Amino acid sequence: MTPKTPPSTPALPPFTGISAKAYEHPADRAATAMLHRLPFFDPLVKRMLEFTIERRMMQLLLGNSIRLGDNQLPQVWGAHRAAYTALDITAVPTLHVIQAPLANALTLGAHRPTVLLQSGILPMLDETELRAVLAHEAGHVLSEHVRYRTTLELLLRFTVPRLPLMGRVPLQALIAALLAWYRAAELSCDRAAAIVLRDPLVPCRALMKLAGGGPEGLNLDAFIQQADEYVQWDDLFDRHQRLGRELGSTHPFPVRRVYELTRWVKSGEYDRIIAGDYVHRGEEPPPSAEFRQAVDHYTERFREFLERTAGSLTKTTKQFTRWLESFTTQPEADDEA
Repeated sequence: MTPKTPPSTPALPPFTGISAKAYEHPADRAATAMLHRLPFFDPLVKRMLEFTIERRMMQLLLGNSIRLGDNQLPQVWGAHRAAYTALDITAVPTLHVIQAPLANALTLGAHRPTVLLQSGILPMLDETELRAVLAHEAGHVLSEHVRYRTTLELLLRFTVPRLPLMGRVPLQALIAALLAWYRAAELSCDRAAAIVLRDPLVPCRALMKLAGGGPEGLNLDAFIQQADEYVQWDDLFDRHQRLGRELGSTHPFPVRRVYELTRWVKSGEYDRIIAGDYVHRGEEPPPSAEFRQAVDHYTERFREFLERTAGSLTKTTKQFTRWLESFTTQPEADDEA
């Protein structure tokens, strides 16, 4: 199956020497710092990736897929290579299409990254939207997310299902931490896609189609408004309920991803990068400064949450007061009757 319109990838000047720190979301930085602070986490990841289990997983996946190249869907392969050129990455991972009804893409292989496109994504997206998906995966490679992503897949596919119940308990906490990190990493790579395409609305359109299945006539402005309403929903019980649903997922909900991306664009960071003002490789701030920036970011988010919550509590308090008053005035009304 081919995309709706074969991509004709335009030649755009690359972001020479761009560092992943130029676009990474504060949640990504904070979650990565959290993983590094987990006892024995990095040694465990290293040991898992040393075993043949990673090679087995890759063989199973690639044995049931089609490798793309100059002689196999060359338009898609060209769009894939263009994303790495834009981010100034010389080593281009292999690209495969695997039969799957879902519309998704992922990058696996800690030692030799491989991008997997699920076949359901090709007929759904148009030329530029497919380029956004491929650029998103390139962002994972530049940010070096693939190592931890592969570890998560190994735990979910091979390790945990084969352990006895008691042996799964310690790993469940590790999986929860990795899932939280990966959801944050997705927000970073949505930004990478916006940079590569020089248009943040394209990844938003792709996310809209991933959420709704891509029927004709979708309205992006309405979807962006829906994203704002979802994130700013005031009901505390509803927010708690949907949080529980999100915690078990590898990806944030598409509406949340659109909200985070448009919020970042409004901050001015996107325009600065497009203008050439970005962090270069070798000039990254120290980890302590990165963590401080993440703390500042979430301090501001928490303040905004409290302001919204205060408004919600005030509204609830007024409703509760009116409800109590209705009981106190009811006997008088009965007497008059």
